[in-house]
Amino acid sequence: MTAAETGHEACRARGLDVVLSGVTIVLVGLAASADLGEGVGPGPVAYGFAVGLGGLLLIRRRFPVTVLVATSVGLIIYYRLGQPPVGLAVPMVAALFSAAEQGRTRWATTVAAVLLVVSTSVRTMQGDDPGLVLGYELPSSAALMAASIACGIAVQARREWHAERQRREITARWEREREATQRVEQERLRIARDLHDLLAHTTSVIALHADVARETLHDDPAAADRSLRTVRGACSSITRELRATLGALRHPPEAGGIEPDTLRERLGVLVEEVAAAGLTVTLDGGHRFDTLPAVTATTAFHVVREALTNVLRHSGASQVEVVVHVRAEQVRVRVSDNGEGEHAAHSQAPGWGIIGMRERVELTGGRLTAAPGSRGFVVDAILPVPTGGGEP
Repeated sequence: MTAAETGHEACRARGLDVVLSGVTIVLVGLAASADLGEGVGPGPVAYGFAVGLGGLLLIRRRFPVTVLVATSVGLIIYYRLGQPPVGLAVPMVAALFSAAEQGRTRWATTVAAVLLVVSTSVRTMQGDDPGLVLGYELPSSAALMAASIACGIAVQARREWHAERQRREITARWEREREATQRVEQERLRIARDLHDLLAHTTSVIALHADVARETLHDDPAAADRSLRTVRGACSSITRELRATLGALRHPPEAGGIEPDTLRERLGVLVEEVAAAGLTVTLDGGHRFDTLPAVTATTAFHVVREALTNVLRHSGASQVEVVVHVRAEQVRVRVSDNGEGEHAAHSQAPGWGIIGMRERVELTGGRLTAAPGSRGFVVDAILPVPTGGGEP
């Protein structure tokens, strides 16, 4: 609620209190003026009592119990002074309502019950007609007091309901903001993983072939030419990938990922790039990939690419084996090499590449291990296939 709304609500509450105070003064004053009793006629005391009751209501929100007790005590003193009868309910209605509205229901019911018992007992002992007292005045006063308390309880319940609804709206807004922040964070991490995988792999290929071209430029121009062509192809590839990434950021597709029927082709390109760098690479695809969901195919491709990038950069290996087996409920991706030394040491303090692979796999509900094997380094990932994916 804004400051302006709060101020408006406070003015409205103050205006209601003033109106309630004025109505109470008028009603009690009229009751005193009727002079239905046999005591002294209405005078300054009676009208002063009416004004006092009305004035108390101006502080009813801050001191509801004080107003209730002061009103009941003042009513007892009023009758002890022999003033004209004004009844019990009319002077007490506003005080009982205020106490119940502010959550002081026990105080309201207790004071109302005590006043009814005391008034009925005193009037009966004074010789008033029991039929009038017990048959008419007691039920009517009790009903009016009970209605006042019930109205106060209803207003309090409605206020609490509004407050609870506002709390739920605020909580829901916070939840939406938190979810939006989480989505942004997840997208940021996804972009970071994509860029890392793309740049790390391509720059590794470029660096290796640039070294080959430099070393063979004079002795084997043909080999140097092949390496430079590979570098050129890698540069073109990374340019296309970066443009595609930027395009996806500007206009996010409804469903991203590698189409399953192109997975084998893209894996073949990866294998050729690594083989052109001087490694012996074998690819065991096992089964067709066209039954895989796009998210599974994309994750498998990124795992293979990052694992091959690590082989190029860290392993010192001469051979690497890539295995992608599709089963009914899962896909297993395994990349192993025959390197040693630096690659194994690298695995003890994994960089962003292994972290990114693990995050990708875990997002699909799978698991990944990356550790030294009996010889070289092994990356092993299990990717679950959602219902309907995989081969029967």
